Amino acid sequence: MNIGKNVVAVIQARTGSTRLPGKVLMDISGRPMLWHVVNRLKSCRELNEVVIATTTGKNDDVIEKYCRENGIKFYRGSEDDVLDRYYRASMENGADIVVRITSDCPLIDPGVVDKVIREYRKREESFDGACNTIERTYPRGLDTEVISFSALEKAHAGADRSYHREHVTTYIYEHPGIFNMLNVRNEEDLSPLRWTVDEEKDLQFVREIYTRLYDPARNFSMEDVVNVLRKEPHLQKINAGVKQKVILK
Repeated sequence: MNIGKNVVAVIQARTGSTRLPGKVLMDISGRPMLWHVVNRLKSCRELNEVVIATTTGKNDDVIEKYCRENGIKFYRGSEDDVLDRYYRASMENGADIVVRITSDCPLIDPGVVDKVIREYRKREESFDGACNTIERTYPRGLDTEVISFSALEKAHAGADRSYHREHVTTYIYEHPGIFNMLNVRNEEDLSPLRWTVDEEKDLQFVREIYTRLYDPARNFSMEDVVNVLRKEPHLQKINAGVKQKVILK
């Protein structure tokens, strides 16, 4: 566990996905997808807490119920103003550093998350945060964004366009004169790989990976998944046709 500043992972989660409604609670190897994301993050050495940020919408009562039943911290806020939801969830939990993770990434690698946090902590005086998404070298689905709470607070105060409020970090990336973000690279470019869950075929792919690697006693890594795909390259064809959702501005 990280000692010193309070490093909090905030996972945005809601049931109202447009392409695969209710996906966050869909089954993967006997557990809901959200459980796997939380469980994998709990093994991060650089994190102090894991919090779910869901909405106040009635449809997301089921997420609150799930969190309460499983002892997972949660915050409920605006469905449309995701930036405000993140800011208030982070503030309520006393975060000094916020780690943004999405609930549709059940292959998230604790080792990768820890690496991005460590790279930021090494250069904290020069950067407002770090991520592995500005120049992609990791598989899509291992996205990790680390932001100082002060930077999040500044973005929350300054963002005045609707699409800046709908996405937590868009305002930050669009204002490089205000925010300085560090990009963390992987040694090998694995950016063509798609490991996130937007559609049914993505879920099918992830289930195949879990069938081969899931062990309740040990979290498998990015390298473990890559090794499976090298042995069984046909698995990548399952969701090869799925297009990534584009953020409209």
